[in-house]
Amino acid sequence: MDTATKREPGELFGPRFALFADVLAVGLATAAASLPLITAPAAMSTACAVLDRRVRQDAPTTAGGYLRALRRRLRTGDLLAGAGLLAGGVLLLFNALAAGAGLPGAVVFRPALLAVAGLLAVVCLRACARPESATSWRAALRSAAYASVRGPRASAVLLLAVATAAVCAWAYPPLLFLVPGPLAIAARATEHHL
Repeated sequence: MDTATKREPGELFGPRFALFADVLAVGLATAAASLPLITAPAAMSTACAVLDRRVRQDAPTTAGGYLRALRRRLRTGDLLAGAGLLAGGVLLLFNALAAGAGLPGAVVFRPALLAVAGLLAVVCLRACARPESATSWRAALRSAAYASVRGPRASAVLLLAVATAAVCAWAYPPLLFLVPGPLAIAARATEHHL
């Protein structure tokens, strides 16, 4: 039997469940680290790196290890990226509220706004999964936008992950604190496999 699927004595679930538990734990730590909102890009980028290391090197993942990695990584550029993300989110929310308040042409504007929000979410998640995000968000966003256009299959898979996470969080709001983990591993996986 392969060691990746073999249970150790006394182990209840096995290694596959351990990865699932690590994804949820990192998701919870990422949600907590993202509460100030301007730290969200750094938190998600750290989650992508930690989960990538977990999958590729089978390195153990702990909340303490995640927080140490985040603390080492936080810099002024990360906070500026968070401020930009927050400003973009406020702009999208303002436009959504304007469309809901009877904006002329709202029938066409709402789907276009939803498409733009989805594409921006994909590019931002792909930027968080890029190694360049550790040093330059501008380079990470540029390469993520290029990869999103060049690899539409990977972008579609990531868009489906974002839509699934949004529906899950809408249906059961406490899941909002767990979805960053699955989104981080989905973003990292699309960078490697599709």
